[in-house]
Amino acid sequence: MDKNAKIYVAGHRGLVGSAIIKNLNSKGYNNIITATHNEVDLTNSIAVENFFQQNKPKYVILAAAKVGGIIANNTYRADFIYENLMIQNNVIHQSYVNGVKKLLFLGSTCIYPKNAHQPMDEDCLLTSELEYTNEPYAIAKIAGIKMCESYNIQYNTNFISVMPTNLYGPNDNFDLEKSHVLPALIRKIYLAKLLNEGKYEEVIKNLNVKTKQQALDYLKNFGVDDKKVEIWGTGKPMREFLWSEDMADACVFLMEKCNFKDTYSANDKEIRNTHINIGTGIEISIKELAETIKEVVEFKGELFFNHNKPDGTMRKLTNPKKLHNLGWKHKVELKEGITKLFNWYCIAI
Repeated sequence: MDKNAKIYVAGHRGLVGSAIIKNLNSKGYNNIITATHNEVDLTNSIAVENFFQQNKPKYVILAAAKVGGIIANNTYRADFIYENLMIQNNVIHQSYVNGVKKLLFLGSTCIYPKNAHQPMDEDCLLTSELEYTNEPYAIAKIAGIKMCESYNIQYNTNFISVMPTNLYGPNDNFDLEKSHVLPALIRKIYLAKLLNEGKYEEVIKNLNVKTKQQALDYLKNFGVDDKKVEIWGTGKPMREFLWSEDMADACVFLMEKCNFKDTYSANDKEIRNTHINIGTGIEISIKELAETIKEVVEFKGELFFNHNKPDGTMRKLTNPKKLHNLGWKHKVELKEGITKLFNWYCIAI
């Protein structure tokens, strides 16, 4: 990519988008454009059309999405499928209409079937049924992959899709109801530590409530008190986690080095599954994850695994061989990343 070319990063305030902008800036890209939701509602086709016509970006990184954890995905099913489909449809189509040179679409490894063989390579896509709790979100992301493939095949565009594993890092969402498992565990265990140490004023400030009793009542809903932290499920499910700044580095690497034609074999009779997994290829159980966070946070209480709550998919490990063959591998290992994120969170709050 030309260092002076106009690059539009959609979703620049999010976990991935903010990390991508940081990476682009560090590499000397100096013509990055962004827009907040108030400036451009990406679910509004007219607003997106006007934005593209006015700004004419040469490159687009589509990191904007409605995201959340297992509770949010299962509760707001209509919102997740509608908003994500609209965002994708509008940005991808206007990228074609306005002659964007290259687009990178970010999905999620939840696109893969509930019982996909492990580790999951790109050819697992659409081989069996999805995990029910995040099916609407997954279907939207699958549609995004197929939209990129279809525009490339029909219109000779250069749109690439990447599927990151579970991400964590600076600017993560720590909301106790809507966040993903790793930041949620960091916050819950940290708050339990503060309670254990009698630091009620810090808890009140963290939760933005007025009294100690309000804080205690609120945290009770999430299984947090001064002696223990409740965690949904058995702790047995295995998960893979990738530092968000590693993810950003992979995205910029692919924008610089990879084209759509590099994502499949020239001998393929049918062009499909051209997306690229971005992950570590390393997994950890939720129990081990929680224990690692407990160690980093220095919480002296107990972890209680509520077997009456759902586990979700038992194993979800990516095979990043395709990305490795293109020349990229992750750098930050999990315990180092957890420590970095906890330190970031303590400063950010």
